[in-house]
Amino acid sequence: MPHIVMEYSDPVSERVNIGQLLEDLHHTVIGSGEFDASDTKSRAYACHEWLIGEADNQENFIHVTLWLLDGRDEGKKYNLTHALLDVLKQHAGDVVSLTVDARDMDRRWYAKEKRDV
Repeated sequence: MPHIVMEYSDPVSERVNIGQLLEDLHHTVIGSGEFDASDTKSRAYACHEWLIGEADNQENFIHVTLWLLDGRDEGKKYNLTHALLDVLKQHAGDVVSLTVDARDMDRRWYAKEKRDV
């Protein structure tokens, strides 16, 4: 834990190095000192169809969801989301909509198996 899920409008990849952005988001979370590096998982998905307000798909976006096991205090979540937003602004300052949301996963229902292969 945690999971970083980045969604972005497909044209963003023409202006932003998605791989580097994802790597920087990943290392920002690891660098927070809140998590073991080996537990941090990050992935990115391009959206080929999207709507934003009245502009339909004429405006671009990047949205990051940070999934955390429940129990983190609000201050830590605030610091994490704003650190991730700072990374987004550094990489994609000309993208119209940059957003980050931290979400809790209920520990009672989270299952994990880690295998040595």
